[in-house]
Amino acid sequence: MLAEQKVQGRFAVRGSTTCCPPFQPRSFTSEGTASIFEIDPINDLRWDNLVLSHPQSSVFQSTQWLKALQSAYGYKPIAVTTCPPGVPLSNGLVFCHVKSRVTGERLVALPFSDYCDPLLDNSEQFSALLRCMQQKLKDSKAYIELRPRTGNRYAENGFRRAAKYYAHALDLRKNLTELFQGFHKDCVCRKIRRAEREKLTYLQGNSGDLLSDFYRMFVMTRRRHGLPPPPLSWFKEVVACFGERSQVRVVYKQAEPVASILTLSHKKTLVYKYGCCNVDFNQLGGMALLFWTTIQQAKSAGFEQLDFGRSDVQHA
Repeated sequence: MLAEQKVQGRFAVRGSTTCCPPFQPRSFTSEGTASIFEIDPINDLRWDNLVLSHPQSSVFQSTQWLKALQSAYGYKPIAVTTCPPGVPLSNGLVFCHVKSRVTGERLVALPFSDYCDPLLDNSEQFSALLRCMQQKLKDSKAYIELRPRTGNRYAENGFRRAAKYYAHALDLRKNLTELFQGFHKDCVCRKIRRAEREKLTYLQGNSGDLLSDFYRMFVMTRRRHGLPPPPLSWFKEVVACFGERSQVRVVYKQAEPVASILTLSHKKTLVYKYGCCNVDFNQLGGMALLFWTTIQQAKSAGFEQLDFGRSDVQHA
């Protein structure tokens, strides 16, 4: 499919922590700069307002995503800001404290997120908030991991690039004819027509039956790639926390699930987060039909962008 691409990265910096016990509002002073305040982004109503209003925010900073991380994995979110209690938030950095035998101890912004830009207005705010987090990393081998869409400001603050990706998005402000004509004729358009001839059926929602069909194919897909799947409990928490803002979309050949995706919504963006298929039915064009139907529905609902997530540079 026709998609715009832009480079993004994952950045890491070593600190030296002890994560503060959550969550009373705490105030820190960073090397003579303005006070920094630690907040609980799930229970502080100001956080949702910041995420909804800030132009760089993503679905991964929403309280729904943070609640799912905490419920499924026990990752407790921490946010820091220069805004004192009682004042609307104009900036913030949010992390989860993660301990892993494979990747070590770190503050991640944020687990299972394709990208997560700091919600800041200038580099001075970033430097001040970063110094606060580094002070919290004393006497340990923990490090800070950020997943921004651009890497302009991070090297000067001690970060090194740990990974590089492409981000993919489709502009839905074009009309449907333009969008369809932008697809690859053989790889996409012919598969959509084949799926229509095969009379594949499309269902969406967030019922247990749809999630079960999705997860069965998701496990098959991960195993083909030699990767362990997240537990079903993770997807149940995502659906429970997002409600109608999460949709499981499945295409069937008669009663057999052929392909499925899970989407989330954030402001004017529909986010494709997970996808899977049954390779025994690949020739039927189920995945192409699934995306085309999703695109049409997204346009009808007023979304302006379909976010396809990220891919490794070598697989873009």
